[in-house]
Amino acid sequence: MHTGSPPTRTSLTVLALVAAVLALILGGAGSAFAHAGLSGADPADGAVLKTAPQQVTLTFTESVSLSDEAVRVLSPENERANPRPAQHVDGKGNTARVELSGTLPQGTYTVAWRVVSADGHPISGAFVFSIGKPSETAAVVATGSPDDTAAGRLYGFFRHVAYSGLALLVGAVAFVVVCRPGAGALRPVRKVLTTGWAALMVSGVALLLLRGPYEAAGPLSSAFDPSGLGRTAAGRPGIALIARLVLLAVGALLLKRFSARLDGQDGQDGQDEGSRRRDFGTGVRLVGAAFALALALTWAAAEHASAGIQVPLAVPVAVLHLLAMGVWLGGLITLLVVLWRRAPDARDIPASAIGRFSTLAFTAVATLVGTGVYQSWRQVGSWEALSTTSYGRILSVKIAAVILVLWAASFSRRWTVRLVREVPPAKGTLTVPVPRRARVAQTVGAPISPPAADPGGEPGASVAGGPPVSDEPPVSDEPPVSEEPPPVSEEPLVSEADGQRRGLRRTVTAEAVLGVVVLAITTLLTGTQPSRAADEKAAAATVQEPRAKVLMVPFDMGTAGRRGTVQVTLAPGRVGENTVEAVVYTADGGLATVPELRLTLTQDDLDIGPLDAKLKNQKGYWAAYDLRLPVPGVWTLNLTVRTTDIDQVTVHDSVRITPSP
Repeated sequence: MHTGSPPTRTSLTVLALVAAVLALILGGAGSAFAHAGLSGADPADGAVLKTAPQQVTLTFTESVSLSDEAVRVLSPENERANPRPAQHVDGKGNTARVELSGTLPQGTYTVAWRVVSADGHPISGAFVFSIGKPSETAAVVATGSPDDTAAGRLYGFFRHVAYSGLALLVGAVAFVVVCRPGAGALRPVRKVLTTGWAALMVSGVALLLLRGPYEAAGPLSSAFDPSGLGRTAAGRPGIALIARLVLLAVGALLLKRFSARLDGQDGQDGQDEGSRRRDFGTGVRLVGAAFALALALTWAAAEHASAGIQVPLAVPVAVLHLLAMGVWLGGLITLLVVLWRRAPDARDIPASAIGRFSTLAFTAVATLVGTGVYQSWRQVGSWEALSTTSYGRILSVKIAAVILVLWAASFSRRWTVRLVREVPPAKGTLTVPVPRRARVAQTVGAPISPPAADPGGEPGASVAGGPPVSDEPPVSDEPPVSEEPPPVSEEPLVSEADGQRRGLRRTVTAEAVLGVVVLAITTLLTGTQPSRAADEKAAAATVQEPRAKVLMVPFDMGTAGRRGTVQVTLAPGRVGENTVEAVVYTADGGLATVPELRLTLTQDDLDIGPLDAKLKNQKGYWAAYDLRLPVPGVWTLNLTVRTTDIDQVTVHDSVRITPSP
């Protein structure tokens, strides 16, 4: 019977180190998206507009889904300025546009947005623009994490429960079908199967109900809102959750039949290996594999793998990663439950089954490493991202935890090697000590043969030409040897194996605890914006320059009441014709009226200027609408502020003018 050779400790150590290095090196090429980011807005953040816009348009780095409250435009008095919900622009999934009311007063408006990115995670933010001139605003928007709500925290908890249930269900089935433990180990396996199925079902229902308030940052009471449930059922995450629940309902029937087969084996300790293989034949393996693949697909089709580049490759890789996690961690927990079932004398699981699980676990870990390297390449992107982004830092902690798991696993495999190589003595065989000249192996309970006699002769005749056999015992100088066998020790013949099992239990426990930690970190990663998404967001913001550049230039005339700030808005801030608007604020932030404000610009590197912007008083702010800048580069702004007939000051700042598109 083939039991499989457990991988050596050296090979596991090399595998862990190679995985860590490759995950870092391969993270330096390509591009990918996951978790959308705002890449542009019209009006731009901080813009001061001469007239009220008719609409507000947002552009994201990837497709987003919109709810009724996805985009809100709030007036300075905190009143809603967009009467209708946001819509995509011309069918483009990465845009959101809201129409504004016909008449809008001057002041500062706040745009608050919360959308759901293509990978199923909500993102949110806010910015401001002003009409006429900036003003105070009463609008208040949430600035915390999109997940920092009661619904978000509960959603994260049940997401972890779902991952745990998947691991238990997949791992327990794989453990029984592949490792073929003894009949006495099947009762605890059935409990693990039931626990995994129940965890998946409960978490699936909870996630489906919480999806609506999680996306919209609504109260928990809205979880039972029929309209919210309808929107959830129409979205990709909702469809995936419903499919998961349907699969679990079908899986309940499959588990019932599977448990019936376990019941058929239970109590048949003498069942041979061939019978167990027939009970879990090719059909059972194929059905179980198809069910596990479909179940894992309900995660991969609605999370990070479903958005960005190489989706046709990323989705199956994510499925393999999930299944490998389930086979390894769930199988490990199943093994742990069986080993501790009757501690410290449990011998229900044969050493051959432990050896087979060692081989299975090594295959699963190798798959985890390979798929994890690809996912790291797809989501991180650079060495710097490991320390400069939240996703990179969490991933670094996960890599360290995985290396600790493999280190603990090396000790488990050491105990497994000893168990598999242990050959117990044959049943009913006893080694009986005899005089120093010989040792005779006797079978327990067998009669002691009398001295041989010639078949046709008298006692004492010769046997096969040997010396004559006498009825009298031979005379010997050696002390007499008792014909009774020595007492047999009452200690178990496999006490050494018991010690090895106890050592295996301890190391498997440590390995399982660390594995649960890795699972928790993985759950946290699924809710964190990947590093590449943050980089793509920053790159998009750089490429798509804001439609206005705003500078705050302080001035101080050295006397009381003669200090303040000039806000200069230059739109679009490119080569060619530009609009300049300037507002003067007092030291306490109020609007100030000054008799004169002059602005000139110079390009020192090319010795161009000064160019006079020719600002004109617009009764509250100063503006010029025909300032032409000839070349790109860094320009120096020279602002002269006169507050009285004799008090004035000139201050300086710089702005980068970009080439025209």
